Amino acid sequence: MDYTDTGDITRFFSNPMVPLGTDGKVATASKFKVMLCMMADGLYVKIVDRKLNPLYVDPATCHAEGSRFVRAFNQLSNNSNFSGSSIWNRGLLPDSVSLNENPDLMPLLVALTNVVDQNGEEIKFAKHQHQLQLQYLCNSNRPEKGISYMGLLSLCSCPELEEKSPVVQVITSEYAYSYKYKTVYPIISVGPNFANLRTFVNEQVKPADLASVLSLLYSYFSNIDVSVTDLKDERIINYDIVNRNTDDKYIPTLVFEEIDTQNALYVRLKGTVPGIPMQLSDLGLTAYVTRVAEEVKFIVRHIEAADMDAASDLLNAAIHKCAPSKKESRNLLFDNGLYILPEEMAGNFLFHQLPHLLSEFRIIGAEKLKSYKVKAVYPKLNVKLSSGIDFLQGSATVEVENQTFTLADLIKKFSTNRYLQLADGTRAIIDSDYMRRLERIYKHNRGKKGEFKISFFDLPEVESLLDSKVEGAGVKASRDFYAGFAGLQQEKLAVPGLNATLRSYQEDGVKWIKYLYDNNIGGCLADDMGLGKTIQTISALLSIYGGKKKKKGIKPSLIVMPKSLLFNWKSELAKFAPSLTVSTYYGTQRSLDEAKQSQIILTTYSVVRNDIEVLEKEQFHYVILDESQNIKNVGALSTKAVWLLNAEHRLAISGTPIENNLTELYSLFRFLNPTMFGSLEEFNAMYTYPIQKENSAECAEELRRKVFPFILRRLKKNVLTDLPDLTEQVLYAEMEPDQAKFYEERRADYYDQIHSKIGTEGIGKSQFLLFQALSELRRIASIPESLTDGRIASPKIPILVEKLEDAVANGHKVVVFFNFIAGLDIAAEHLNSAGIGFETMTGATHNRQEVVTRFQNDPKCKVLLMTLKTGGVGLNLTAADTVIIFEPWWNKSAELQAINRLHRIGQTAKVMSYSVITSGTIEERILELQQQKSLLVDNIISSDGSAKNLTEEDINFILR
Repeated sequence: MDYTDTGDITRFFSNPMVPLGTDGKVATASKFKVMLCMMADGLYVKIVDRKLNPLYVDPATCHAEGSRFVRAFNQLSNNSNFSGSSIWNRGLLPDSVSLNENPDLMPLLVALTNVVDQNGEEIKFAKHQHQLQLQYLCNSNRPEKGISYMGLLSLCSCPELEEKSPVVQVITSEYAYSYKYKTVYPIISVGPNFANLRTFVNEQVKPADLASVLSLLYSYFSNIDVSVTDLKDERIINYDIVNRNTDDKYIPTLVFEEIDTQNALYVRLKGTVPGIPMQLSDLGLTAYVTRVAEEVKFIVRHIEAADMDAASDLLNAAIHKCAPSKKESRNLLFDNGLYILPEEMAGNFLFHQLPHLLSEFRIIGAEKLKSYKVKAVYPKLNVKLSSGIDFLQGSATVEVENQTFTLADLIKKFSTNRYLQLADGTRAIIDSDYMRRLERIYKHNRGKKGEFKISFFDLPEVESLLDSKVEGAGVKASRDFYAGFAGLQQEKLAVPGLNATLRSYQEDGVKWIKYLYDNNIGGCLADDMGLGKTIQTISALLSIYGGKKKKKGIKPSLIVMPKSLLFNWKSELAKFAPSLTVSTYYGTQRSLDEAKQSQIILTTYSVVRNDIEVLEKEQFHYVILDESQNIKNVGALSTKAVWLLNAEHRLAISGTPIENNLTELYSLFRFLNPTMFGSLEEFNAMYTYPIQKENSAECAEELRRKVFPFILRRLKKNVLTDLPDLTEQVLYAEMEPDQAKFYEERRADYYDQIHSKIGTEGIGKSQFLLFQALSELRRIASIPESLTDGRIASPKIPILVEKLEDAVANGHKVVVFFNFIAGLDIAAEHLNSAGIGFETMTGATHNRQEVVTRFQNDPKCKVLLMTLKTGGVGLNLTAADTVIIFEPWWNKSAELQAINRLHRIGQTAKVMSYSVITSGTIEERILELQQQKSLLVDNIISSDGSAKNLTEEDINFILR
């Protein structure tokens, strides 16, 4: 700005509201600039002239946007309490305003076009909102220098820039700034603690501390995508960060801190979480992160607050009963939940009240209670075993303070009193988690006459409870089997007659399959979709049957699959293993005697169900289930039929072995290793109820350890470093008034009907009405034409057509997945009108392979329209690089299966996935519910289309 006299700078400081260069000459407001200045404690904003000198601007001389900003800025600047010396020491001018402290200034700043940085260069404002990403990077190649992680804050993906993740610094809870691009980006709000986010960035974090740092991060910030990456031996290893939705809870805990010289007991009430260090619990975490190194992943456990008021009332009542008078009881409670109990009261409390509190409170510090003859003990489990049929049999005793109890007697006494009375009168307090583990082992391994027997699969868990290894005949072979997994990677692999070159992780998979086969143990190959589970299985079969030099005397093997995969398996076997003889046992003219002449028999789940009376009489060498989630329902006839099949060896293949609940895991292992879990009732009592109803993290970890050796799961992002990126984006459609009115009328009506029916008949008998409601509301949200005779048009179709036309014009091939045939038909009409070549595939399509071949190879065929379940398995659609989910599906893993028809081995282009969602409808609820559903073992799961696993809380959430 031009001035005849710049004035005295001291005059400016003495009165910030006096404009520089007035002296009868008013500055032209259109020439001022707004400068962003980065200081150690955040970003500051100031008004300057063209030479970047401080300037006062009269808001009356500005345009509308400028006037609003200047007026707010002047008020904030005038109210700032700066001292002259501190201003110069910090390099700030008195008219600087902190954006950290004044986030409401940001929306006014965004509307301006005259914003610059400290060098006077223009700062831009991005339009699209982004999600923050905090990436922890570690170089593990040079441990001698001390391995540590560095936090890097960036945007998840930024289509406005060529760079995928520009580095940024958070300005406010809803804005971030990139120095490199001189751009301010709107971000999804990270919450009120945004100013503290900088403490997680550019700080060295030791590997041992990373889980604790992530716990703090997830507890105090929201909407941040977190990743952990190692660079090791020139390989990029991305850790999987898994959110467990089965929330842990703070448990009211009695901490015995000390007994003083007067024998007074100091006990404090606080909330703690089993498995979480007390110093972290004291920070009030809402999330706790643990590292599972052998699986290259972190698990995020979300923590609910405890009802400490109710716990305090319960403890107060118990303590007051021990006080000799009301006056003394009123003087017991000190700050921060601390009680000091005199000796007489302490003894009364420990002996008469504490046993009744043990079911409601955790106990910490019980080892300090020796003077009161209350003692924390760690039992010593002694087990002696010999060989048995299917089980290792023997005896189990428990030694406590030189006293010996049978395991049954210990469990009975503890269950009755919650403590153990010793011979000298001492009351022994045993860790309740340890006792629950003992109880599960005992219940599962109890013999008819009280003898102790151990399943082969329980041996590692029993040994984890012992101070020494289990000894006895038959134990060494079991222990050697588990130890053998460690050396598999170094073993050499020969696959005779394989017409393919296996990737290194696929070789490891074949070795794992063969190791289980050689030891006559069943397992599930659960690799991520698109990693080549079929070729790994074929390689294992070739090594068993000997390729061209066929091994004689081996019975045929049976592979069971969905009908849609018969052609795919036959084709893959012919391509990769032509030396194997293959027959298909399917169709009205099927002959088992004829099929048995081949080494490999292909059949379907429906054929097994229908022909089980014939098939169960056969002894197969190997029974292999592809897409084994088809036996997830323990009550289904297909599942029971598969269980009856007889085979020397068993294998399951599935990218989603569990989709809904833990009984699916039981069903899978009931096929693979029938003696592993006993009856369904036993499994539910030991695992399903504690994990799914009581949110027992300790029980879930025990189950994970038990099945871990028998499930092999690798993720694409960890083993296919050369696979192009997958980018996912949600496209939102807005309802027109007619559609919104129609939707709300039906939603409200169904809401009332369902709650009335649940109230009178229960949720079990309300399932059909619920399914009807969910289906109709989804159709109204997505394709209202189908329910209104075309009177109301879908808001999604224009978005879909626009995306398809744009993609085709730019040389892309697209796959569109539908749940409703009506949507597919409407889209087909628009593609015909637009002259775009396409194919369709539904459950009624018989020539599926011809459709796939045309789409893959015909340059004129640009779009494939198909139903989600039809395209979920057995297809390779790598000619496409764009996928659109027209309606969201309840089961997120079903969507992922569909997307992975494109994003798999053979794909060379970046894959873009779009989900089209109608705002304000059940579809938004589906997205939220997908995120809230439980994580079981390795897979995030949600309820399937029948809605049979939705709780009443889920219903309220969806229809609210």
